[in-house]
Amino acid sequence: MFVSLLLITLITLGGMSLTYLIDDDAPLMWRLAVGNVIGSAMFGIVAFVVACTIGFSAVTIIASLVIAMLPLLIFTQRKFRDLLRGNLNKARGKLEGANLVKLASFAFYAFFFLLFWFFFARAMFEMKDGIYTGGSQNLGDLPFHLGAIFSFTDGNNFPPQNPSWSGAKFTYPFISDFLTACFVKLGADVKNALFAQNVAWCFSLLVILERFVSKLTQNKLAGRIAPTLLFFSGGLGFLWFARDFWESSQGLWNFLNHLPRDYTIGDHFRWGNSMVVLFITQRSLLLGMPLTITVLAYLWRIFNAETAKDAEMENKSPLRLFASSPFLLGLLAGTLPLIHLHSLVALFVVTAFCFSMRMDKWREWIAFGIGVCIIAIPQLVWALSGSATESTKFFEWHFGWDSRDQNALWFWIKNTGLVIPAIIAAIILISRKDAKNAKTEGQKPKTKDLLLFYIPFAFLFLVSNVAKLAPWEWDNIKILIYWFVGSIPLIAYALVWLWERKSIFKVVAVACFAGLIFAGALDVWRTASGQISSRVFDYDAVRIANEIKLKTAPNALVLNAPTYNSAIVLSGRRSLMRYSGHLSSHGIDYGQREEDVKRIYQGGGVADILLRKYDIDYVLISPEERESLKPNEAFFAKYPLLAEAGQYRVYKIK
Repeated sequence: MFVSLLLITLITLGGMSLTYLIDDDAPLMWRLAVGNVIGSAMFGIVAFVVACTIGFSAVTIIASLVIAMLPLLIFTQRKFRDLLRGNLNKARGKLEGANLVKLASFAFYAFFFLLFWFFFARAMFEMKDGIYTGGSQNLGDLPFHLGAIFSFTDGNNFPPQNPSWSGAKFTYPFISDFLTACFVKLGADVKNALFAQNVAWCFSLLVILERFVSKLTQNKLAGRIAPTLLFFSGGLGFLWFARDFWESSQGLWNFLNHLPRDYTIGDHFRWGNSMVVLFITQRSLLLGMPLTITVLAYLWRIFNAETAKDAEMENKSPLRLFASSPFLLGLLAGTLPLIHLHSLVALFVVTAFCFSMRMDKWREWIAFGIGVCIIAIPQLVWALSGSATESTKFFEWHFGWDSRDQNALWFWIKNTGLVIPAIIAAIILISRKDAKNAKTEGQKPKTKDLLLFYIPFAFLFLVSNVAKLAPWEWDNIKILIYWFVGSIPLIAYALVWLWERKSIFKVVAVACFAGLIFAGALDVWRTASGQISSRVFDYDAVRIANEIKLKTAPNALVLNAPTYNSAIVLSGRRSLMRYSGHLSSHGIDYGQREEDVKRIYQGGGVADILLRKYDIDYVLISPEERESLKPNEAFFAKYPLLAEAGQYRVYKIK
C-alpha cells in the first residue's frame, strides 16, 4: 500500500501545480482533487507513449513520473509561490478553532472517505480459495480489468493488442488500467493499487462535483447535497425493499444486513446506482468523470461571463493563445479518448451547444477546441486504425433506452423516482425568479444562463432515449450519467429552495431528499457492508496462471473457453477469444471465431488445421472448458503437458 500511496501523492503534486494556471482563486482541497485526476491523466498518457517507444520497465515509469512532475517548476515564480502560501494559510486556518460548522464539514468528508474505503475494499479481495469480488455487478468487469492490467505487466503488451481478441488493436479506453499496471510494475500489489486509485479518484470526484454545483447555484448547501445525490442515486426501489422487508418477518437491522437483492438494478430496474453499476465496474469512468466535470466547470465560467470583455482571451494576441486557460483545459479534455471516450462525446455536445449560444466568446471556444484537437486527434487516429470494432454498430435508432416492453414514462419514474419531477420543479422555480430578487442576492447565477447551460444535458437524455449509442443499448448509461450530473445542480437547487422556506417545506425537503437517495443507499450499503462475496477465480486458477507466467513467452497466444473468468486473464497472455459479452459490447463480430473455438475443442483434423490457422501456442482445458465446450481431451493428450494444477491443464501446441 505504501508504494501506491506514494505514487498517488507524487502524481497529485504534479497535477496540482497546473491548477494555478487555470484558477487563481480555489481552495487547497479542490486543487488536490483536481491535481489527482490531472496528474493521473498526464502521467498515464506520458508513460504509455514512453512504454510504446522504448519499453515498459521501472526505469521508464520513473522517468515518466519525473516528466509528469515537471509542472512543479512553476513554483520557481514568486506569483505561484504566493498563491500556494495563501492556500496553505487558509487551510491551516480552517483547522484551527473548532466549531459546529467546521465539525460538520469534517464529518461530511470523513463520512464519504470511509464509505469509499469500505466500498472499494470489496472490488477485489483474496481468500484462501481464490479471488473474490463484493460488487454485485463486478463479476465480469473485474477479470476484464485484471486482464488488461496483467497484459501490460506480464504480457509486455506494447503497442497494445486486445488481450481478449488476438490480432486486433486494444482500443478500449485503458489508461486507468495502465496506471494500475505502472503501480504494480514499481512493486505495488494489484489489489492495493486498484483500491488506492479507486478511493483517490472517487474522493476527487466528490470534491470537484461539490464545487461545480456550488458555482452553478451559488449555494454551498446545494454543493454539499450534490455528491450524495450522485453516489446514492436510485429510483423507487425502496418500495420493493419495503415489500421484501414486510414479507421477510425479520427485524429491520437483521434484514438490512442480509438484503436479498439490489434495489436499483435487476429485473425491475435498469438505472442502477452509480457506485454499484459504474464506479466499481467501469474504472475508466471513475477517472474520466472528475476530469470532465473539471472542464465543464471552466466552460461554465466562460458561458456565464457577463460580456465578451470579461473573458480571459479578449486582450490576448494569437501568439499568447498557448498560455491561456481555455487552451490548457482543452489539452486536458484531449486526454479523454484513451481515458473514457463517452466522456469526450458528452463534453463535445455541451461545448457545441455553449458555442452556439455564446458565439461572442469565440476566442475562448477556439482556444479550447485547438487544445482538444492537439491531444485528442492523434489518439483517435491511432485507436481507429487496426481496430476490430465495427463503428456501424455504435448507432441505431432505438426508442426508450432499456425500457423494453414498459411504458417509457413509467420506466423513468420507477428508475429515477423524484429526479425528473425535481428537475421540472427547479426549472419552474428558476424561470419565475424575480429579476429584482436575483439582483439583490448578489452573485446568484442569471436565470437565463443556468437554464440555457442545462439544454445540452437535456439533449443527451433525449438522444439516449431515441438511439443506441453502443452495440448494447444499456451502455447508453455512459452518456445518460452525464445527463444526471448536469441535472444535479437543478435538483439540489429545488431541495435548497424547499429547505429555506418555512418548517413544513423543510419536512418536504427532507422527505424528497430521502426519496432520492434511499434505494441507492441500500445498494451501496449492501456492497460496503460485505454482504456479497462472489468468487471470480478459484485457487487452482491462480496457480495455473502463475505456472503459465513462468513457462511461456509474454506474447504467447492461448486458446481458452470464451468465458469472463478464464485463468489466462491472470497470466497476462493473449487469448484467441474471451468473453463474448465484452466483445459484443465493444462492437466486435465474434461469431465465426467462436465457432472455430468450438471446433478446435472437439478435436480431429479440423482442429489441427484451425490451430495452425490461428497460430495457437497453448490450449487450456479447465472446468470452464469442460462445462461449456465438452473438449475432446484424448485429442489434446498427444501434445506435451506444459502445466497442471487441480482440474486445470495447459497443453503446448507449438
